Amino acid sequence: MIFDPNVILNHLPEIISGIGVTLALWIAGMAVGVALGFVVATARRYGGRVIDWPLGLAVEVLRGTPFLIQIFLAYYGGPFIGISLDPVPCGLMCLSIYAAAYYSEVFRAGYGAVPHGHVEAGECLGLNRFQIIRRILLPEMALIVLPPSVNLAVILLKESAVLSIITVPELTTTVSAIGSQEYAFLEAIFLLAVIYWVIVEAAARLGRLAETRLSTFRFAAS
Repeated sequence: MIFDPNVILNHLPEIISGIGVTLALWIAGMAVGVALGFVVATARRYGGRVIDWPLGLAVEVLRGTPFLIQIFLAYYGGPFIGISLDPVPCGLMCLSIYAAAYYSEVFRAGYGAVPHGHVEAGECLGLNRFQIIRRILLPEMALIVLPPSVNLAVILLKESAVLSIITVPELTTTVSAIGSQEYAFLEAIFLLAVIYWVIVEAAARLGRLAETRLSTFRFAAS
């Protein structure tokens, strides 16, 4: 078996398109997941047991079942309850909900890491709940939740490859099809490994840079 780089070069436009789809789904799914996860964590913290219990159960189910199974249920099981989605919207929805379950736990841990005395000080100053969240909890928990959030973002990027199972035209689907078409499976697997490694490394470096900047700003402000 001989490694042929021409296989990659001849299909460069398709590969670039697959990378674009992967990045778009990853960034959009992560953004929705962060926003939804923050809402879930906040609702569980301040909504009482009536809200905390069902949301907690949903989070545990999503975190306790494989992402592959969730995609299968959404894409192939959805039509049985009247929900029929195309591969890309279905993949984005599944990735966003999956991310939200994990990000909600990250934010919930961040809430718990802020000293309660800081919240009490805000209440003594007459701040309402929204002001306490915006002015006290969010700034203090930002540095706490950033490292696990970056790690989770890396995990989500690699999990996005599973979307190929429902024919989402992302990187894994595109490169696998090229490998099957050209009988170049070694080139396809090698290319996938290199591209994912480059993206993951770039995301990790950006996360470390953001953590350094945030830490510097925090200590400068204090």
